[in-house]
Amino acid sequence: MRSKELSKELQDRIVSSHRSGEGYQNISAALKVPKNTVASIILKLKKIGTTQTLPRSGRLAKLSNQGRRALVREVTKNLMVTLTELLSSSVEMGEPSRRTTISAALHQSGLKYSQTMRNKILWSNETKIELFGLNAKRHVWRKPGTIPMVKHGGGSIMLWGCFSAERTGRIVRIKGKMNGAKYREILDENLLQSTQDLRLERRFTFQQDNDPKHTAKTTQEWLQDKSLNILEWPSQSPDLNPIKHLWRDLTIAVQRCSPSNLTE
Repeated sequence: MRSKELSKELQDRIVSSHRSGEGYQNISAALKVPKNTVASIILKLKKIGTTQTLPRSGRLAKLSNQGRRALVREVTKNLMVTLTELLSSSVEMGEPSRRTTISAALHQSGLKYSQTMRNKILWSNETKIELFGLNAKRHVWRKPGTIPMVKHGGGSIMLWGCFSAERTGRIVRIKGKMNGAKYREILDENLLQSTQDLRLERRFTFQQDNDPKHTAKTTQEWLQDKSLNILEWPSQSPDLNPIKHLWRDLTIAVQRCSPSNLTE
């Protein structure tokens, strides 16, 4: 006897728990769903991009003009969207299509997802580097009753930086309180200058996350005034920004130098 298919709501909860880092065993226990069923749903998601059941017979219809335009809008708004995500979108639109069909439709519309598109993105972000390690405690030997002290100038340093697929752009030390005004000042002095240094074309795409300083009305007005194309960034998303790898390497380099103050 064929088992009853899980409701869409329950399948969505399984997917959400998986994307938040939960393991199959924990998801199974929390939602009272067999572990094998959880694994099957996640495998199906990874394989075809959706948990919904696709038509089993017959040839998939070609994309309608309306469906093609919808996918083109999705790609132009988010250069990071994957073919698997587009496949899922086609199912949600009621026009389930093959990967080859979607690729061909986008190609006919003049879009070619390639490394060239990524090369035109200027990634940016801020980070804080702890002088004595990444937000970690440092254990030291001292006599009982003595007061632990840190040399003058110890603490952390706040940085803003950017980079493209070619190389790094400018890295700026943030002095004082980091707010919207300070952020716009950094952009005004370093953003376009970095694009010139990196030889990016005028039609580059600027990436920033959804930090309140970045999405503030005054910041958005500044970006619009500069006629910049902004990469749409999903809210409450995992850290997808590749600049995190640059910050990690920089943090490791600082730790290896073992500086005793910010000047060093």
